[in-house]
Amino acid sequence: MEGTLVKIRADVVTEGALVITCFPSVGMVSSVVGHYLIDNLELEFVGGVVDPRLPPLTLVTDGKPMPIIRAYAGKPECSIDGCDKIILLMSELVIPSPLVHDIVWALYDWSKGSKIRMGILVDAFSKEGLGGNSGIEEPTVDYEDTDGIDLLGIGATDTVCDLLKDMDVPLLTGGVIRGMNGVLLSEARRRAIDVMSVMVEADPRFPDARAAAALVKKLNAILPTTHLDDQPLLEEAQLLEEQLKSLLSQAAPSEAPSPSSMLYG
Repeated sequence: MEGTLVKIRADVVTEGALVITCFPSVGMVSSVVGHYLIDNLELEFVGGVVDPRLPPLTLVTDGKPMPIIRAYAGKPECSIDGCDKIILLMSELVIPSPLVHDIVWALYDWSKGSKIRMGILVDAFSKEGLGGNSGIEEPTVDYEDTDGIDLLGIGATDTVCDLLKDMDVPLLTGGVIRGMNGVLLSEARRRAIDVMSVMVEADPRFPDARAAAALVKKLNAILPTTHLDDQPLLEEAQLLEEQLKSLLSQAAPSEAPSPSSMLYG
């Protein structure tokens, strides 16, 4: 096998689908949102992306092996014209930079042949004054920091820019988006494909379920008949905060736990 291949189960109908991507982000927001959507929209594992240059490993969940970049599908209704199904692509692994362009091109070639309707990229950026050491290629954004959790949007076409405005998501006026999401956006603009990024302000020091809940609320504008309940994520955020405080209070100053040692789950 050579190059990147998108392998989706043959019985999955892709025409008119909304594709949601969840690649590694600040505060593990994309991972939290991805798992939440899989559970609450009852999405089924249907395949993934394979490339011989990806690290030779597999993710094991509930005793079953999964590819590094995996795909899930389901049929929740959405408010976008022509959309009656969702395909979610996600990975917890940061895609190596030399592979990013090939994987992005393979995804767009697949989306064209599969007649995909639109794409949403789930992403996050660090709260002002905080920097992450997560190993991901963090976005650099200029924004007005408020007391609440801020959201920003990027649209590859005028159509999705208008949709972001309807969702009350301010458009990002300046910044740099790196890695998979950056190339997905720029290639969508070049190909004139309806792709948007919804970015949420997150704390890079631990899994930020509260930021994930704020983003899920915005997705309700696109999935109104499903009505995603953000309360479980808010409860998870409180649990994570309590666990972190407990760890910090029990550890000596020189033995304080590293944020990177914490896992979501």
